[in-house]
Parts: sequence; structure tokens; C-alpha cells
Amino acid sequence: MTPTLIWILVALVAIGLYLSWTAGRLDRLHARIDATRAGLDAQLLRRASVAQELATSGVLDPAASIVLYEAAHAARQAEEEQREVAESELSQALRAVFGESAQVEAVREVPGGEAAAHELTEAVRRVPMARRFHNDAVGAARRLRQHRKVRWFRLAGHAPFPMAFEMDDEPPAALVDRAT
Repeated sequence: MTPTLIWILVALVAIGLYLSWTAGRLDRLHARIDATRAGLDAQLLRRASVAQELATSGVLDPAASIVLYEAAHAARQAEEEQREVAESELSQALRAVFGESAQVEAVREVPGGEAAAHELTEAVRRVPMARRFHNDAVGAARRLRQHRKVRWFRLAGHAPFPMAFEMDDEPPAALVDRAT
């Protein structure tokens, strides 16, 4: 009877260690989601700030300035529920304003314009990467949370189900063509 009891105890300890390891892994994935979301938020804020700065610089024509300023302002002020829509609208405004290479060249010709165009180019190129990192972390956590052992033993605790950040993040062709 003692060997059977020892084997049962060893099996229970092994199962407990495995569940603890899985819960730790899930916790690390949730921490990674928080970190990638903070990175994504920083990149989105940087893109909106650069766009707003460019819109108020007087370099662009008045109509383009208004469109770009309003979209950037809406993206910066959007509530969490409306953030994806506001950021997508900023992407569309950037493509509308900088769809032609002539507009990009006009910005580059003014004093300080080369630096502003470079900063905008970097900002619009980093947003898709940050969003991809975030969505990859969300996908990994979702896959792990779908396992039966995670659901049955409630290994996720009270953490909310991770949501991907879906938006239109296609950069303006004129900015990307010039940078490559």
C-alpha cells in the first residue's frame, strides 16, 4: 500500500508542478501583452503627435492641414472603445495627404522639413510592427487560454480575455517609397 500511495503522491506533485508552470507561462504572456500594448500605444501617440505637429507647421495647404490635424487630434483623444477606428482614420488621412510624392517633397524643401518627413516616415513604419508584436502576443495567450486544462483549473485567474488591436495601418506610399 505504501508504494501505491507514493506513486499517487508523485503523480499529484507532477500534475501540480505542470499546472503551476502553465499558470506561470500564462502570466508571462499576459505581462508580454501589457508590454507590447504599451509599446503600441507609444508608437500610435508618436505618429499622431508628428502628424499634428506637421499639420500645424504651415507647410501643408490649408485643407490638408485641417484633415490631418482633425484626424490626429481625434486619434490622440479617442476613448479605448473608439481607438481602433480613430487610428484607422488617421492612417487614411495620412494616405490622403501624403499619397502623392509632390506633397512629401514640398515638406522636405522647407527648413526642418527633412527631419519632420523622416520622423513621420519612421512613425508610420513602426506602427505596423508594434501592432504585429501586440497581436502575436495576444494570439499566443488566446491559444494557451483555449486549452481545457487552463479553463478547467481556471489558470488565467481574473485576467480579461486578451483582445487584438485591429486597425488600418497601411502607410502612405509616397513616404514608404522614398524611405526604401
